Amino acid sequence: MLHKKYDYIIVGAGSAGCLLAKRLSENAAKTVLLLEAGEKDDYLWIHIPVGYLYCIDNPRTDWRFRTAPDQGLNGRSLIYPRGKVLGGSSSINGMIYMRGQSEDYDLWSQVTGDTAWGWQAALKRYQAFEDYFGGKNNWHGVGGEWRVEQQRLRWPILEVFKKAAQEQGIPASEDFNRGDNFGVGYFDVNQKAGWRLNTARAFLKDAAKRKNLHIISQALVQKITINSNTKHCEGVQFRHNHILQTVTCTEETILCAGAIGSVQILERSGIGAAHRLQQLGIPIQVDLPGVGENLQDHLQLRMIYKIKGLRTLNTKAKSIWGKAMIGLEYLFRRSGPMAMAPSQLGAFAYSSSGQKRANLEYHVQPLSLEKFGENLHDFNAFTASVCNLRPTSRGSVHISSIDCNAAPVITTNYLSTAEDCKVAAESLALTRKIVASTAFQPFQPEEYKPGTQFQSNAELISAARDIGTTIFHPVGTCKMGAKQDPQAVLDAELRVHGIANLRVADASAMPYITSGNTAAPTMMIAERLAELLQKKSLNG
Repeated sequence: MLHKKYDYIIVGAGSAGCLLAKRLSENAAKTVLLLEAGEKDDYLWIHIPVGYLYCIDNPRTDWRFRTAPDQGLNGRSLIYPRGKVLGGSSSINGMIYMRGQSEDYDLWSQVTGDTAWGWQAALKRYQAFEDYFGGKNNWHGVGGEWRVEQQRLRWPILEVFKKAAQEQGIPASEDFNRGDNFGVGYFDVNQKAGWRLNTARAFLKDAAKRKNLHIISQALVQKITINSNTKHCEGVQFRHNHILQTVTCTEETILCAGAIGSVQILERSGIGAAHRLQQLGIPIQVDLPGVGENLQDHLQLRMIYKIKGLRTLNTKAKSIWGKAMIGLEYLFRRSGPMAMAPSQLGAFAYSSSGQKRANLEYHVQPLSLEKFGENLHDFNAFTASVCNLRPTSRGSVHISSIDCNAAPVITTNYLSTAEDCKVAAESLALTRKIVASTAFQPFQPEEYKPGTQFQSNAELISAARDIGTTIFHPVGTCKMGAKQDPQAVLDAELRVHGIANLRVADASAMPYITSGNTAAPTMMIAERLAELLQKKSLNG
């Protein structure tokens, strides 16, 4: 039964919220309310790894956001998936376990003025929630809730790409999570015995039984309630079963709704740029111009190559017999294509000699298709998607209406800087260089997309605008920063500037995007907040 008052209220049961709910409810003297706008994670396709195909852009599990038409992508609008279900985006993502590079965290430490965000401190948090298949060592932990496993399949074409990358000076790597991910190898994944592991299953399965933790799904938060005189957050207002309800919080309200959702809630609550809120008729609680700004994402450039002499998933899944064999392999062995993450092989590389550390990430797949949601091609091919890990382009997220059902305006501004355009052209050129290596020669690779007609730098940039698409890593829209930073929304302890007892702990807090996939870093942020709140509780 819903109470009217809790010690902690957490909004969003995703990668951050689930971890935080478990940690804070470990203290039996504290009551915790976890609110999730989506449904329970009892949809079968969430738990079968290949089920991301049926979860992304599905209203059962996805908010189904879209970006505004982007000039940097020749006016194209993209789907912008975010999980709307217990487990959040960990229920629909690519399951890749990736921390980024040590310099990412040292930069966070520098811009926030807090050494607790540095690499060595972050590493300890990763080890605390990790259960690593290879056992405990200097880099990994065991016994935590977040299982990290090797993938349960291999494809010959991926081995070819791996050898070709090594021919171009990219060393083999068995572990991308030691602080320097330069190399080529197979991604580790968040799976357990061939099933997807989402954060709801990892952190809430046992914690949900605690009497002091109350979890409500299909609870759409309309706004944070704030005392206008004292500027204290008092709780939240949300709609559940068509009834508007208000609950109060005695200690902290924590937004874990993600780089899109947390912005929407803050702006509806009167926290954001004053001129934007005034236009929507929202009473201003605090003028924070950085809310919704600083959007960063990894733009992937999907290059497709036809090949001969090697079978890929395109033709393996083409026939009824092939599909049946794939299904049987998963049914009896929990392996094969149904157990695979969207991308199996990864590589981290330098786009040019002028880069101080690896600035590209490859996601290599033994398949190809025109765009997400369409059928696989009827010819054997592989896809090499390459991302600029540290883009300089910045976008924004803002509400268009006070109506909590109205879609936000997501402006990505991809390829809006000369630096990002330069890296895009270099990325395509490097991919061609890898595919031209000796290892590929027996298989006669033929560039299908974008096509060999693009040769000059200007032509390659044009091609990037045609084929670029999100790889679903939005961050930074409520960034942490120093007190003197006018665009900072949060301080180093994730407190919202100008409002007491309100924090944000999710990917929106990142001042700079990490050099890799963003799910695990989001969990690390939640682990940091758990440390802070547990310490605060002990100190009374």
